Amino acid sequence: MGNISSPYRSVPDMFASRVARSGDREAFSYPVPSPGGDPETWQRLTWNQTRDRVRDLALGLHSLGLTSQARCAIVSNTRIEWILADLAILCAGGASTPIYPGSTPPDCAYIVSDSGSLVAFAEDDEQVAKLQGQRAAMPGLSKVIAFEGEAGGDDDWVMGLAELAERGAELHAERPELFDELVAAVEPEDLATLIYTSGTTGRAKGVRLDHSNWLYEAQALEVLDQEMAGRGRQMLTIDDVQYLWLPLAHAFGKVMQVAQLRLGFRTAVDGRVEKIVDNLAVVRPTFMAAAPRIFEKVYNKVVLRAKEGGAAKYRIFKWAVGVGDQVARVRETGKEPTGALAARHRVADRLVFAELRALFGGRLRFFVSGSAPLAPEIGRFFYGAGITILEGYGLTETSAGAFLNRPGEVRFGTVGLPLPGTEVRIAEDGEVLLRGQGVMRGYHNLSGSTEAVLTEDGWFATGDIGTLENGRLRITDRKKELIKTSGGKFVAPQGIESRFKSLCPYVSNLVVHGDRRPYCVALVALDPESIDEWAGANGLGALDYGGLTRSSRVRAMVEAAIDELNENLPRHESIKKFTILPSPLTVEAGEITPSLKMRRRAVEEKYAELLDAMYEDSVQRL
Repeated sequence: MGNISSPYRSVPDMFASRVARSGDREAFSYPVPSPGGDPETWQRLTWNQTRDRVRDLALGLHSLGLTSQARCAIVSNTRIEWILADLAILCAGGASTPIYPGSTPPDCAYIVSDSGSLVAFAEDDEQVAKLQGQRAAMPGLSKVIAFEGEAGGDDDWVMGLAELAERGAELHAERPELFDELVAAVEPEDLATLIYTSGTTGRAKGVRLDHSNWLYEAQALEVLDQEMAGRGRQMLTIDDVQYLWLPLAHAFGKVMQVAQLRLGFRTAVDGRVEKIVDNLAVVRPTFMAAAPRIFEKVYNKVVLRAKEGGAAKYRIFKWAVGVGDQVARVRETGKEPTGALAARHRVADRLVFAELRALFGGRLRFFVSGSAPLAPEIGRFFYGAGITILEGYGLTETSAGAFLNRPGEVRFGTVGLPLPGTEVRIAEDGEVLLRGQGVMRGYHNLSGSTEAVLTEDGWFATGDIGTLENGRLRITDRKKELIKTSGGKFVAPQGIESRFKSLCPYVSNLVVHGDRRPYCVALVALDPESIDEWAGANGLGALDYGGLTRSSRVRAMVEAAIDELNENLPRHESIKKFTILPSPLTVEAGEITPSLKMRRRAVEEKYAELLDAMYEDSVQRL
C-alpha cells in the first residue's frame, strides 16, 4: 500500500486552508454558564473567529520567546480553550505536550521537565497549584497560562489566557504579516506533539509525532471518505456535526481534531463526561468518538431502567434485545433482515429501540469506538437498535488511527481494515506489526526504547497479539503486561504492585487487574509467615491461614494499605476493590515461577470468578 500524499505542509497550513474555504461557517460550539443560575448556553465560533483567537494566542506565545519545535504543555480537561491553545502552539511553530488533568503533581513535573516545556497551559486554580508546588523540579518552565481562575496576582510566573491574547493582539497590530510568516515556516518533519504514554515499568515515555504524522491521519480519512462514497456509503462530510468530549491528552482525541480541519465538519466541545447524555439531546450530533466504557455506561442505564419498569416491561426488553442481536448478526454479513425477523424487529424498534435512538439526539449516524476493545455483545446490542459503532484500533505510537470498521461493513470482534496507507503483518510469535506514515518518529530521549519497537525499515511492534481474517484485524491478546482499561487509560501494574508490598509487608503478592475493564481491582495474597506474626501480636493467633483471610480485622488492615497506595496514584490507576485470596501463590500451583516471578495470566484464569465478582455492578446482565 503506497504513501498517502497530503496537499498541506503542516497542521497550521491545513488550518489556514480550512479558514480560507469555510471562513463564515460554524467551526465550534461550546457551553457557557449563564448568569443568575439559568441553563447554560452554547457559544458558537466561525472559522474566521477561530483563526482570530488562535492568531492572538500564537503571537502571544511568540512574544514569550516560543521558537520552532519548543514544547508547550497543556494540563486540562477537554474544552474549547484546549483546542485554541493547541492550534496556537502549532501555528507559533511549537509542539504541544498534553498532560492528563488527573495526573499527580510529580507526574506533571516529570513530563514538563523531560519534554523541556517552556510554557504550560493550565485549566484552573487546581492545575496551576499542581505546577506551582513542583516549580523547583521544572526549572525550564518560564510561564504558566491559566484558562480560568485567579491567575497572576503577586506571582508573575502565572498569567491569564486573556492577557496572553492581549499581548498577541498588540503584536499583530505592529506586525500584521507575522502570523502568516510563522505558519509558513512550519515544516512537515517538525515536531508537532509529544504525548507521554506509560511503559511497562510505569515510567511514562514521550512519543514524538510530527506534522506529517497528523497530515497522514487527516488525509487517510479523506481518502477513506472518497472510497466509501464510491461504494455508495457515506462516511463524513462538511455537513456533519461531531460531539467531542474525548480527552485531548490522548492521541484519539487529536485525530478527531485534525479530521475536522481536513473535512470541515462542525464540532461541539465539552469534556464533562457527566454531561454527555444531556448534551447529546442539545447538540444532536451525527457522529461521536468514544471509549468503550461510555457505551457500557449507556447500556447499563438502559438495562437498569428496563428492570425498574417491572417484570412485564423487562420481559419485552429482553425479547427486543434478542431480536436485535439476530438482526445485528444478519447485518454483519452485509444483508438486511427479511420476513418474520424483519417484522419482529419493527415491533422491537417501536417498543424499545426508537426511545434509545432518541436519547442520542435523533440524527446520529454512527459512533467511533477506540482506545480499548469493545465487547462484541455491546456492539451488537446497539447495532440491533439501529445505532452503528465503528470500532477502530491504533496506538499513540501510530498517531492513534490505524484500523477502522467501515459503515455497512462492521464485523464485531475485529477492528476492521487498515486505513489507506497503513501496512500490517503478523510476526511469527503472533505480534501485530504496523508500517506507515502514522508511525511515530521515536521516543523522546529514549533511543534504546525506540530501537526495541521500531525496525530500520519502519515496522512498529505493537505489543498486541492478533490475527488477520479477510484483511480484518482481530486483537486476541496483549504481549506485554501493560493494562489498558475500557476507558482507554494505560496502567503499568508492576510498579503499583511493588509499591504496595512496601506499604503492607504482610502481603506476598498484589495482582492488579483491569485490562479491558472499567477500573482496576486487585487480588491480595497474604504472606504466611508475616501474617502469622501479625496475628499473634493482634490477638488473632488462634486463627489459621484460611481463617485470617476471612477476618474482618485483616481486611481492614489491608484496606488501610490500599487507601494509602491510592493516595499517590492517578484516578485511573487506583484500586477500586480488592479480594483476599484463600491461599498464597505457589510454584507448585503454577502461579509463580521458581524465580518467584508472578504468572499473571495463570493467576487471573484461576481466580476469574473472583475478578468477575468485583465488576458485577459495572455491566448489567440481562
